[in-house]
Amino acid sequence: QVQLVESGGGLVQAGGSLRLSCAASGRTVSSYAMGWFRQAPGKEREFVASISRSAVIQFYADSVKGRFTISRDNAKNTLYLQMNNLKPEDTAVYYCASRDEYLSSRQEREYSYWGQGTQVTVSS
Repeated sequence: QVQLVESGGGLVQAGGSLRLSCAASGRTVSSYAMGWFRQAPGKEREFVASISRSAVIQFYADSVKGRFTISRDNAKNTLYLQMNNLKPEDTAVYYCASRDEYLSSRQEREYSYWGQGTQVTVSS
């Protein structure tokens, strides 16, 4: 059974940083493409970042490019999202997700497994 558990969310002031973690069990993160999505209040869930199995191919939403970095620690079987220069519009519940194949993707429908989410709140 695949389980993805996010952590690291919280309240931060604009301009601050947070690092989200996604610990995986029942699945080796280095064997599949992984991604981060977020859902703000009253909005649909949207793509944030993704990483291919090889870690060579990474995609980012335009709104976070240059501020967020997706990475993983194979030894810890954990996916990360480093978020710098946070803005109030980054406030959302952040979800990690795993595909069943190796290619990086921006498409929510192409991810099979999801975590429960972690809240990130950025104050102005």
